[in-house]
Amino acid sequence: MKEKTNTDKTKKAPEALPKKQVWKTIFYILALMLWVFASIIASQIVVGYIMAWTIGAEALMKPVPTAVYSALSYVVAMLMIIMVPALLARKYPKWHNGATSRKALGLHNWPTWTDLGLAPVGYILYLVLAGELMALFSLFPWFNSGEVQEVGFSYYVLGFDRVVAFVTLVLVAPIAEEIIFRGWLYGKMREALAKQYSNKVSIIVSILLVSLVFGIVHLQWNVGVNVFALSLVLCGLREITGTIHSGIFLHILKNGIAFYLLFVLGMG
Repeated sequence: MKEKTNTDKTKKAPEALPKKQVWKTIFYILALMLWVFASIIASQIVVGYIMAWTIGAEALMKPVPTAVYSALSYVVAMLMIIMVPALLARKYPKWHNGATSRKALGLHNWPTWTDLGLAPVGYILYLVLAGELMALFSLFPWFNSGEVQEVGFSYYVLGFDRVVAFVTLVLVAPIAEEIIFRGWLYGKMREALAKQYSNKVSIIVSILLVSLVFGIVHLQWNVGVNVFALSLVLCGLREITGTIHSGIFLHILKNGIAFYLLFVLGMG
């Protein structure tokens, strides 16, 4: 029987990552999370102040200006999050992770029937996860599961105002948020972590961290927990399909149902 040599054992032993590389990856991931959070908050503040200064704070509270504010905030946030790193990557080629492509954003293919069919399946899974997490957090006295989410529109908007609210909340918000979170942020995290860790670890960590940031930016505990569960499913769909199309369909479905309950049935 042939004895195993020390050389054989050395080859089979997994290589330990240099501490410097580990910390570099950690700081890069934290920088991604902070950049997305700061860009979204900054865009809301800047757009809000500019609009309040130009049309007045009272006028800003009306449905159409509110919709314009929301849409502009998303546009500015996407420009900051996606374009700024891409422009820096051109000036500093070694910052290749700053470059952005349609594939990196999960927008490289056209939507398929599979993408559409996975949306309702994902919605059911989201409801189950959200229910379990809400029940868990409800055990804490400081958690108010019934707190109403501030969406910027009155629950009694009618006519054209309701159409504007629908476009903003059901179409613009889901598409923009999927591009930012499950597109850009998830793509960057997966790319960085996959270079240092196993595929399984990079997927799990990326899903959890992206969902954490997505929950935090909603700035409300009960909403944050709810959308954290939603993001878990959305990230899973990105991983399964390779694009964010199914996630966009699911997000639109979720917001559409919420819109109907709030603005049509008045169940606020």
